[in-house]
Amino acid sequence: MFTSLDWALLVGAALGWGASFLFIEIGLDHFSPGAIAFLRVFFGAATLALFPAARGKIERADLSLVALLGMVWMVGPFLLFPVAQQSIDSSLAGMINASAPLFTAAIAAVAVRSLPTRLQAVGLGVGLLGVVAISVPSVEGASGAGGVFLVSLATFLYGCAINLASPLQRRNGALPVIWRAQLVALVALAPAGALGIADSEFAWSSLLAVIALGSVGTGAAFVCFFTLAGRVGPTRSSVAAYFLPVVAVLLGAIFLDESIHPEALLGTALVLAGAYLASRAPQEHRRPVEGSVHVWHFRHRGP
Repeated sequence: MFTSLDWALLVGAALGWGASFLFIEIGLDHFSPGAIAFLRVFFGAATLALFPAARGKIERADLSLVALLGMVWMVGPFLLFPVAQQSIDSSLAGMINASAPLFTAAIAAVAVRSLPTRLQAVGLGVGLLGVVAISVPSVEGASGAGGVFLVSLATFLYGCAINLASPLQRRNGALPVIWRAQLVALVALAPAGALGIADSEFAWSSLLAVIALGSVGTGAAFVCFFTLAGRVGPTRSSVAAYFLPVVAVLLGAIFLDESIHPEALLGTALVLAGAYLASRAPQEHRRPVEGSVHVWHFRHRGP
């Protein structure tokens, strides 16, 4: 049974990550994508720096992989999402992002050079149908199709990053790895941030949204999730991931008056069902590793 604190941590992680799409949308009212990406990482890293656990040591041999993680997990996706949301709704971005478990599962299967099990294959197939159901009725014109592609690419990069992060976190702990990756991303995004800030207009609404995007979605939400994982285990804590598209859809409808196609809602349900089936593959019965990133990662012992 979850305690009151466990539920609070779960809600904090789900709201922080699910609201990120809304914060990006508000930030785009006055800020360019480059400025949003840089400021997001800046405020996220500043928030994690307040937690002593994030400042733990990293094995020297892992530093290059942590740098690669910063590029794959943060630099690429954090630029792609605001660019994409210039042409698609925040709720659509959140629904497509729900396919991250499917990419993670497929990449994990390739990484260990093993064909998917029947359960994995069913889950991946159901999830793929869900992505199609989400995307097709929501796309209007070439710009919309481009936005869907960019979000899908960002989600694919998340799948790569999750598989890369898992062994690093087993050796060094979750928060130290994430914080160091954010510092790498901060340096890498500095040129885009400088150009983006010069091309942006100041407005308190967008600034506050980006501050929340970084400090809450890219900082505090990680702390909530990994604290919860330490209390109840990574598998039980991973239920937070399944609330992300729900939060994104509700916030988009409430605050941005975004309309949702019924087919997209059905597609989201299919994506989540596929992710659930894939995450219940036999590999999950191995001993879980505290601090692993998300339940949708197969806990393989790859490099």
